[in-house]
Amino acid sequence: MAILMHATAPGITVDQYDALHKELVSIPGIFDGCLSHICVASAEGLDIYDLWESELHMNVFSEKLMPVVEAQGWQSTAGRPEVFPVHNYGFPGAQG
Repeated sequence: MAILMHATAPGITVDQYDALHKELVSIPGIFDGCLSHICVASAEGLDIYDLWESELHMNVFSEKLMPVVEAQGWQSTAGRPEVFPVHNYGFPGAQG
């Protein structure tokens, strides 16, 4: 079942995010199962939304993500991400 994940990263800048993302895309297969990814900057930090094929895919990603986050020295007080089961998803207007 597809899931929507919402994570907050207070105090993290877009420059820090860009550096992390650049490193992550160099890791083969790290985004397997990720259907969509959105990062939104706010005055407090970042809000990240991912649509995953399953919670298992998200968990595998998280295991690979955390050592990279720690190596880059991210300091965040955010708790665990929120995870919601997805009833339906699509890409309106993408049919052409």
